[in-house]
Amino acid sequence: MNKGFLNTVVLFCLLLLASGCSNFQKLLKSNDVTKKYQAALEYYEKEEYYRASQLLDQVTPLLAGTENSEKALFYQAQSHYMQGNYILSDAYFRNFYTTYPRSPLAEEAMYMQAKSLYEQSPDFEEDQTPTLTAILAFEEFMTRYPTSEHVPEANKTIEELYLKIDKKEFNQARLYYQLRYWRSAVVAFNNFQREHASSAYSEEAAFLKLDSQYRFALESIPSKQEERFDEAVDYFQSFVDQYPDSRFKRDAERIYDQARSELAKIRKNNNNQENS
Repeated sequence: MNKGFLNTVVLFCLLLLASGCSNFQKLLKSNDVTKKYQAALEYYEKEEYYRASQLLDQVTPLLAGTENSEKALFYQAQSHYMQGNYILSDAYFRNFYTTYPRSPLAEEAMYMQAKSLYEQSPDFEEDQTPTLTAILAFEEFMTRYPTSEHVPEANKTIEELYLKIDKKEFNQARLYYQLRYWRSAVVAFNNFQREHASSAYSEEAAFLKLDSQYRFALESIPSKQEERFDEAVDYFQSFVDQYPDSRFKRDAERIYDQARSELAKIRKNNNNQENS
């Protein structure tokens, strides 16, 4: 390609870009609400969400009570969502479906508000209050719109969010195990099983509780060992009853055999002392 022609094309594109920016800046400074609103819709349709949102943020409050108010508010929320401005889209979508509860767009707005909260859910290591808020929003959506086409995805998202909460709680319990605080680990795993019975981590929690109890018994004073090994045996029975085909079954059986062996030694020693 001719180098001069290429330079001309580049210059022409830059001029178009500069002209577009100049027009947009003029729109922002304009007092023509209708012109701004129409331009915002055009930017939205072209997926230029930043420019659309800038204009809609200006005109939406001014359109309140007009025939364009409903559409402007929805597009304002949607344009912020598409940019990843989830705190703003959460607020705008909530404002939409509370202001226009009978709108044909109310269902979509409520779902998108829940999705905005979902996007704010942090990594599992962090405080999961936003995750719980998102779960409640999806559950409220499904209660209000039980036949919505979004219900299957909402259910799937709720499962994902609960798994994140489960992972945080499980890792907190496992930390006691890793630090060798055996009694605290047993209590934490017990609590996890009670509060997260259907969790994907329940099986591993049950095994680690068994292992923690066995290790706790091993390190206990002699007068407490028998009852604590007995508890380990009970935990094993509960474990195999609940998870008969567990991937931890072989290790669980090894711990069970060791606990029974320790109990046999303790009881033999106790009998010898009684007979002496």
